[in-house]
Amino acid sequence: MSQVFERYERQYCEISANLSKKCTSANALDGEQKKQKLSEIKSGVDEAEALVKKMDLEARSLPPNVKSSLLVKLREYKSDLNNFKTEVKRITSGNLNANARDELLEAGMADKLTASADQRSRLMMSTDRLGRTTDRIKDSRRTMLETEEIGVSILQDLHGQRESLLRAHETLHGVDDNVGKSKKILTAMTRRMNRNKWTIGAIITVLVLAIILILYFKLTR
Repeated sequence: MSQVFERYERQYCEISANLSKKCTSANALDGEQKKQKLSEIKSGVDEAEALVKKMDLEARSLPPNVKSSLLVKLREYKSDLNNFKTEVKRITSGNLNANARDELLEAGMADKLTASADQRSRLMMSTDRLGRTTDRIKDSRRTMLETEEIGVSILQDLHGQRESLLRAHETLHGVDDNVGKSKKILTAMTRRMNRNKWTIGAIITVLVLAIILILYFKLTR
């Protein structure tokens, strides 16, 4: 919930409680005292109405999911304010006789003020519940952000490991190429060695035959 709205709401609840007390006391006054008290009530009603307008503007500037719940509360505040305006008109008119006024105070107004008090109590309970819900939402959002940070860290680690694996694969590929080249070189060397063996063997054979022929011709003379 908006802190600005909460501040206006607390101010309104304080003014509303004071207005209830002043309306109750004004009904028991006469003459100048009643006029003075009525003036104080009208000033309080004007101040309460200004706060309701501020709460309305603040609520409509908030996101839709928050605004909807605040507008519900705001309708209850407006209803409470209308009750005070009606009470001011009733006190101002002064056309009720003493018996009717006493009966109204004992019955209708007592019920209305009691209803207003109950309504304010419900509003405060709703405010507390909404505050707790807001705290839970903030905790959930904080947890989600922490989870997101952990996920980003894991992805970065996996990306680093992937690059390491790619470099290792490239290294192994280079090793395979070198092994293949070495194998080809060794094969060629083996072939050359085999050819040299055959060549040396042939030369030795020729030399042996030549020696045998030389010895044969010398012995036969």
